[in-house]
Amino acid sequence: MARIYPFRALRYDTSRVRMEDVVTQPYDKITPEMQQRYYEASPYNLVRIILGKHEPDDTEAEEFLPAGSEAHNVYTRAAEWLREWRREGVLAEEAEPALYGYSQTYTVPHTSAAAGGQQVRERRGFIALGHLYEYADKVVYRHEQTFPKHKSDRLALFKATRACCEQIYMLYSDPAFTAEKLIFGTKGNSEGAGKDGKDTRPADLAITDEYGVVHRVWKLTDPALINPILTAMADKKLIIADGHHRYETSVAYAKERSAQLKLPLGEPRDPEQKLGTGRLPAPPFPEAAMMMTFVNMDAPGITILPTHRVVFGLKDFKTAEFLAKAEEFFTVTPMDSSDLKPLTESAGTAFLVVTRDGNYLLRARPEAVKAALAGVPARQAQLDVVQLHSILLDRILGLSQERITQLGNVRFIREATEAVEQVHAGEADVAFLIKPVTLDQLRDVSLSGDVMPQKSTDFYPKLLSGLAIYALD
Repeated sequence: MARIYPFRALRYDTSRVRMEDVVTQPYDKITPEMQQRYYEASPYNLVRIILGKHEPDDTEAEEFLPAGSEAHNVYTRAAEWLREWRREGVLAEEAEPALYGYSQTYTVPHTSAAAGGQQVRERRGFIALGHLYEYADKVVYRHEQTFPKHKSDRLALFKATRACCEQIYMLYSDPAFTAEKLIFGTKGNSEGAGKDGKDTRPADLAITDEYGVVHRVWKLTDPALINPILTAMADKKLIIADGHHRYETSVAYAKERSAQLKLPLGEPRDPEQKLGTGRLPAPPFPEAAMMMTFVNMDAPGITILPTHRVVFGLKDFKTAEFLAKAEEFFTVTPMDSSDLKPLTESAGTAFLVVTRDGNYLLRARPEAVKAALAGVPARQAQLDVVQLHSILLDRILGLSQERITQLGNVRFIREATEAVEQVHAGEADVAFLIKPVTLDQLRDVSLSGDVMPQKSTDFYPKLLSGLAIYALD
């Protein structure tokens, strides 16, 4: 059972701050340049909490220090900022539990193989608390592997601040569009929109981010509206689109707190609270739930971009030798440029390989690939990203999954032009430009219990951080 809860969010007081100055992209999408820009935008910018600057005399996180030692680092400073902003009233808790309708209106980036030109789309969902489940419970499903280092970092921040400042992006399937009809009165992005494709209905909050994405939020507090949404979500299977590290971190912390509090993780706080009544359910204890945005896979507006691979630091890499080995599994066609059009128009698995010696379109030889991936589940073997990792990276270049997991020799880049520039600048040996995973592929792999390699998907746009905060205390 997928338990969803309303909550009393911490939100910025818009009379005290300009929202565009305090919200951010998710922590793992913030470059050093973006971090500095956020710091300069406002003393209350959320970056100070989710991705603060390191200082020369910083200590390790609390649990790694000798007994009696006092920590001072990005995590303790984040906690101090959060407490101070609450004391000042810059962040204030809502008076009553709520769900939050959330829409994002955006132009599809040209890097998307499925874009077909400049398209304006609207992605709709809602922000709520989602109960935390282990994957074995078969309620929440992952679709890609994670990096251990990122999980330890998020856990240290979570423990210090005791607050969820960023949402996990969850997908679910509902062809009836129950939540959309209750929240927005429509099922898609064509109704209730202006001629330019943008939603024209009034919202409680509207923000345009640095990518030109318009984010709108509606606060929903009426139990007669909330409870039917919770009831409709109860039988849904949830797939993590973005936020695997934060989700797994939250589950680990929930289990730890369950043991400390001697409270079961799987039971609601009040068994007498029934969905469909005027009463609203709550998690058994604060750490048992996490802030999430829920988006219906059957509704329009979802865009998945490719994440290209750039490989560097290879010993004695030679283009001719690599291509000779690759020809056992792929046909190799030299290309005049690194233009993506031949790649996106290729049927079946294909990659555009860029080296300092030239550009090459690789198209899979189905029988050879099938034999090479005989031990891989069929749902995964058909994925471009799996063929890239298993054959080109591992078998031919010798980059094992363990080596990639440790963030060695591979960079993951959204923009194809950036990947190509790194090769031409001598910062990388080879770039692999790929097509995006489809939503159907992601659904099939996830619900079967399989996982893709890290950074297999890039959902666009990202959920904005700072629209709401779930404070555990």
